[in-house]
Amino acid sequence: MLQPKRVKFRKSQRGRRKGKAYSSNVVDFGEFGLQALEPAWVTSRQIEAARRAIVHHTKRGGQVWIRIFPDKPVTARPPETRMGKGKGPVDHWVAVVKPGRVLFEIAGIREDMAREALRLASHKLPISTRQITKEQRIVTLE
Repeated sequence: MLQPKRVKFRKSQRGRRKGKAYSSNVVDFGEFGLQALEPAWVTSRQIEAARRAIVHHTKRGGQVWIRIFPDKPVTARPPETRMGKGKGPVDHWVAVVKPGRVLFEIAGIREDMAREALRLASHKLPISTRQITKEQRIVTLE
């Protein structure tokens, strides 16, 4: 699973997920992409599950780009622990996703196969998504 090799600070605060993605909101590398429509934290397990769904359906043909990386640590206290005693250890890593962000890109395979692979990947993610192509340069999110 994905996680950073080194981080400047071991633990981080939760922050806010407001606004739209103004960068990484168009297909840059591949021909087809999967775009987020709502904000969320996507865990490294969910990213890996979606990647495996794409690779499995395409039978390792074409090329896949993962445009998000889980670089935010999420901490958790052990179950049945009393309040206090500080912040818990790092439990897992998440990628902060805003609406409009392109999550995955595919190139080198037929359009119907790419669309089906992205559909399967979208079921592994905790957010609603849409499929976009290289030609769709103008991004509109309502």
